[in-house]
Parts: sequence; structure tokens; C-alpha cells
Amino acid sequence: ARGTPRRGSTPWRWPVPQPYEWAVLRVVPRVERCEFVNVGVVVYCKALDFLDARTTTDLDRALALDPGLDVGSVLTHLESIGAVVRGDAAAGASGLRSQGDRFRWLVAPRSTVVQPSPVHTGITDDPAAELADLARRMVDPPT
Repeated sequence: ARGTPRRGSTPWRWPVPQPYEWAVLRVVPRVERCEFVNVGVVVYCKALDFLDARTTTDLDRALALDPGLDVGSVLTHLESIGAVVRGDAAAGASGLRSQGDRFRWLVAPRSTVVQPSPVHTGITDDPAAELADLARRMVDPPT
């Protein structure tokens, strides 16, 4: 099986670090002002068959930028991101795509209230831990 050393072979670590891609999800309440608040992170690692996102429902900082923000619409958009990540049929055609295609669809540039950052890359042997760390650093409010 993949990742299992053969009997008598030199032991090696599995999983070995693999490339991964990630982007921050932002709420841009008023596009013309170019101000945004980070509200999520999406991480994709093809080699380790991983695609996941972490988002927040705390939109207080976004409301500080625009008290008229349609919070319900933003939360619905963030929920739909989760459906796409999971490959749910409820996400429509986007949810039926391959993992890589779903990631590319999520990080495609758009001019809506919820926008992705540029895609960044890294190397990891634990993409779930990377997701947790990125969410902590990029999304969670400062303490």
C-alpha cells in the first residue's frame, strides 16, 4: 500500500511533505473602497487528497466597515463555499467537479462581496494542521 515500507526496507516517513495551495476568503463590503476583512481560508493539497475551508460567522469587523452590510447574504455565500468544498450535490454543478476544479472555482477572481485573495503555496505533510494555523493567523480576530 502507498506509504507502507516493504519488509526489510529502510524506514521512511509518511506522509512526506507535499505542495499545497491556499487562499484567504475576504468580505469586501464596499468594493469601491477596496477595504476588506478576512473571513475564511481554503486549502488544497492534491497529493494528499485534501480540500477544506474554515470560515467565520463573526462579521462584526466587516460591519464596522459598512453597517449596511447584508450579513444574511454573506453567511449564505460562506455556507455555499462549504458545500462546494465538500462536493455536496446542493452546491449544484460546482459541487460535482473534481477537488482541484472545485478549488480553482473557489479561488477564481471575482468582484462580489466575498472574494478570494491570490493563491499562495507551501509544503506540508499535514494540510489540516496548515488550515487550522492559517485560520488562526489570517482570520481569527487579534487578541
